[in-house]
Amino acid sequence: MATKEDDQVIKENNCETKMGLPCVLEAFSSIFKTGSISNKCCGELVVLGKFCHSALVKRTLENPLFKDLNPATIIAKSIQRWNNCLALIDPPSPSA
Repeated sequence: MATKEDDQVIKENNCETKMGLPCVLEAFSSIFKTGSISNKCCGELVVLGKFCHSALVKRTLENPLFKDLNPATIIAKSIQRWNNCLALIDPPSPSA
């Protein structure tokens, strides 16, 4: 599912170094298992960027440990987490 482009995006953007381990684990659990993500980790996720977030989720889905998970469900959850964090960190301005 992940492509060479995903791996390149991860390397070129230093995706694996942009979030602290506690937040990586929290975000991972909220997407691949159950649970929520704290405001602090939402902030780190948004700083990580959507490209990194998507590429890392896709790459994780390639791991044989997660072969029983439905990729469509995981990707939907990752998009939902991303959108929730984005709204929390950068709330839309009220219309005048």
